[in-house]
Amino acid sequence: MSTTALLDSVESHTRLAGHNRVAMLLFRLGDKQLFGINVFKVREVLRRPLMEKLPGMHEWLAGSFDYRGKTIPVIDLAAAMGYPSLAASASAHVVVTEFSRSMQGFLVADFQRIVHCTGESLEAPSVTLGFGNRVNAVSRIDGQLMAVIDVEQMLASIEEVTAEISPHIQQQAEHCQLAIRRIMVVDDSVVARGRLVNLFKRMNIECIIAQDGREALEQLTAMAEDDGERVGVVISDIEMPRLDGYALTRAIRETPALRQLKVVLHSSLSGVFNEALVRDVGADQFIAKFQPDLLAKTVLELMGPSTN
Repeated sequence: MSTTALLDSVESHTRLAGHNRVAMLLFRLGDKQLFGINVFKVREVLRRPLMEKLPGMHEWLAGSFDYRGKTIPVIDLAAAMGYPSLAASASAHVVVTEFSRSMQGFLVADFQRIVHCTGESLEAPSVTLGFGNRVNAVSRIDGQLMAVIDVEQMLASIEEVTAEISPHIQQQAEHCQLAIRRIMVVDDSVVARGRLVNLFKRMNIECIIAQDGREALEQLTAMAEDDGERVGVVISDIEMPRLDGYALTRAIRETPALRQLKVVLHSSLSGVFNEALVRDVGADQFIAKFQPDLLAKTVLELMGPSTN
């Protein structure tokens, strides 16, 4: 399948979103192991272009190139995953992606096809598989293991993203009298969870952690039976195994004991289509990762002041 035909079909895959299903672009890095990335993050797949490698670049960077008038970095995904580098491979491809408000390319050996996965078929990887925190989900495709790359972790390893909030937001958080100073953070990425926990710790807000939507829903249902264990806001990633953020939000709105909860979908995915889906499933707000001040301000507004 050509790259044009491959990505021409992306629009049809958008109908999967919001129904705990996702379309994955499959590729390899040098052996038979299949890897995947969410189609929503993919802009284009190109034959390896000429790239410039500058002194001082991170060891995982194969270089940079001009993409439609914009210079973007290219991460040698094979090197990052422990495979032989593809930087000198003339037959390699670049998967151009856009997420977390940035654009970058990933150098891969080849691309395969797009497949559909249900949330239930995706699961957290066992530590025995040896992927570490570079993979955040695995599944079986025609009997073969497919590993979903944690691209946010890749970017964080190259360039640290600050989780600091500005002084005036910090001061506002310290003086705001909140009825509940507890939130739930739902994210399958260790990096993302760590950033959020650190952010809200600075605001003196307790975080309850869930690693996917299914775990979050189970915890929230249990809390609904105990008034002493309530949360003021649920902050959820969208891409997660078992139950994604869209499906979690739908489940919250369809459960009488939970439907009044405030829900913020916090994702590296962005765009008009995604924002429309956020409204359709009933989320209170969508915030693209990672904007500390906006997230902190939104949480304070949604939690509201104490009525005491």
